[in-house]
Amino acid sequence: MHIFNSCKESSQYCLDTQTFGIAHLYNTEKTSDIHIHDCYEIYYSIAGGKQFLINDCVYDFAPNDIFFINNFETHHIQSLVDKEHERIVIHVHPRYLKELSTEQTNLEYCFTCREGCCNNKVTMTADEQKRFLYFINQLSSRNQYGQDLLDYTTFIRLMVFLNDIFTRQMNGNIETKPSTGNYNQKFNDIISYINQHLSEELTIQMLAEKFFLSSSHLCAIFKTETGITIKKYILAQRINLAKSLLTSGYTTSETCEMCGFNDYSNFYKTFTKMVGISPRAYAQFSSK
Repeated sequence: MHIFNSCKESSQYCLDTQTFGIAHLYNTEKTSDIHIHDCYEIYYSIAGGKQFLINDCVYDFAPNDIFFINNFETHHIQSLVDKEHERIVIHVHPRYLKELSTEQTNLEYCFTCREGCCNNKVTMTADEQKRFLYFINQLSSRNQYGQDLLDYTTFIRLMVFLNDIFTRQMNGNIETKPSTGNYNQKFNDIISYINQHLSEELTIQMLAEKFFLSSSHLCAIFKTETGITIKKYILAQRINLAKSLLTSGYTTSETCEMCGFNDYSNFYKTFTKMVGISPRAYAQFSSK
């Protein structure tokens, strides 16, 4: 299988083929601003990462940590300054993974199980790291007869392996925690409030007054914890909610109102820019 050197190319290949794509990335591709994919994402850290914001959880992470991100979770990564940022990213089409699953083995579990809080991260043991890289090497090194079938079986083995690790973590055998920065509790309260009130007006001044902070202090807390501005976060979470609502069958007008947008034109332009297609087209695509 071809390994891409661009996250955009990998995710587009995943969507075009409705299978999966893999990218091995360095500093040659700058990390994206907060965003959402229409595919599942597996992110494996090799070097140079600092913090990962996924929906309302901020994770500190180290080399060899792995993250599972579904198609409704906004995410943004902070890189260490002046250090090479190397990572492997796998994009998987949700429909493909559903078709590969059986009644006994749900290969979507690592993407759909979000019981409790902050269930995106897994810290692998040294042996698990070696096995993960073995599967990636098998997918990237072949160019032989039957390669499509070999890649197919290797990918299934990889997903069984990853879900097994994830399941053991959910059962309490592996512990993972979100970041515990200086502002963590105050930040948690702010981010929780935002996500519970996305349909309402949310301004920096209003939030500052709500949490007894100056506007500048509020912005500093958010920037320190996430690496992005509070306005970008609110916008991304509203689009995230919009995708979920459209997939659930709500009309574009209902979705616009439920996501806190002032007018449909603003909602249409923002959604189309961030997702790549219009709200109506997304609703039609998701219903197929």
